[in-house]
Amino acid sequence: MKPEDSALINDPAFQQGLATRTQVMGPAFVDRAFTNANDYTLPMQEFITRNAWGNVWQRPGLDLKTRSLITVAMLAALGKQTELKGHARGALNNGATPEELREVMLHATVYCGFPSAIDAFRSVTEVVQAEEAKTTG
Repeated sequence: MKPEDSALINDPAFQQGLATRTQVMGPAFVDRAFTNANDYTLPMQEFITRNAWGNVWQRPGLDLKTRSLITVAMLAALGKQTELKGHARGALNNGATPEELREVMLHATVYCGFPSAIDAFRSVTEVVQAEEAKTTG
């Protein structure tokens, strides 16, 4: 399935969400999420795009970089490594530096505990190194 196949194609929140999700996570990520969706999983992709990306990420008060860094910290706290990797890439796309991500991980160590933060730090390091390899290799 593709985003343009969604029943929400004419919904402004969905369209704004799709644009923001694509900007932050990258076109390949969003295309993959919708291409891999089926009749059962498509409602979740639509819900995430409309509500998380179309409503919450559109709110005034925090810029995208700040939202990304907060999301990285929360995912580290929750131990959600797959989502953390995606949002670490998103944070870099939103202008966060590898050093800022490192500081968030160090901060998480104090407030989330060592085991959660160490796993998160490994995930973020993997993303940072992959992104650096793209620009230097």
